[in-house]
Amino acid sequence: MKIGFIGAGKMAAALVRGVVAGGAINASDVTVTDVHPGSSETLRDALGLNVATSNTACIACSDVVFLCVKPNDAATALAGVGDALGGKLVVSIMAGTSIDRLTVLCGSGVRVIRAMPNTAAVVGASATVYCVGVGVSSDDRATVQNIFGAVGTVAEVPEKLMDAVTGLSGSGPAYVFLMIESLADGGVRAGLPRALAQQLAIQTVLGAGKLAAATGEHPALLREAVTSPGGTTAAGLAVLESFAIRSALAEAVAAAADRAAEMGS
Repeated sequence: MKIGFIGAGKMAAALVRGVVAGGAINASDVTVTDVHPGSSETLRDALGLNVATSNTACIACSDVVFLCVKPNDAATALAGVGDALGGKLVVSIMAGTSIDRLTVLCGSGVRVIRAMPNTAAVVGASATVYCVGVGVSSDDRATVQNIFGAVGTVAEVPEKLMDAVTGLSGSGPAYVFLMIESLADGGVRAGLPRALAQQLAIQTVLGAGKLAAATGEHPALLREAVTSPGGTTAAGLAVLESFAIRSALAEAVAAAADRAAEMGS
């Protein structure tokens, strides 16, 4: 099976690296393309995969096409591809873009799956949730389960829950060290079943911790890496900051330290 990636940004790169390392896809069966050639070339040099010079060329040599561009860039990315997507499976990881919208953009005869992985895919610890469009087969589901299963946990939900999932597990790595309980409670408030919210919260925090340990990067840099301008993560962080979560956590640490000192004196 040939896999194509339209877009080679941070999330796409994490997913490509993860699925190749996990053995779900051979690098020789992967083709990537990006408006910034350097992004594709970096992946090619690191993994030995293929680089296409246009979106149409990437689609032509792929059985499954991953759409990994920013939501506002989707129409531009698919403009001019004509009927190239006909009969193919398209997997979108774009936040906030519905299956109906994707179907309009991709054209008739295209099977669409909407997925939300997170950047912990690069260390095999993503929490991925997906929903399916009309015409998606059991084989298509198996393909998605195999690919995303190589980089973490996978669950299928109705599309009405995808926005809640995006705010929890998709944007979750930017929140870094928030408590698992808080994430699960937020997922329930957004409409997720508690069991799924807790599963996603645990897997999301575990993934972020593994990523921090694996990269050695400062948590602030990891947060910035998944905070796109005007995106879902930025919106979530703005709310957290409005409640002075940063100061509250710092004060909590300080208070706990003070209490420990008191108990030990």
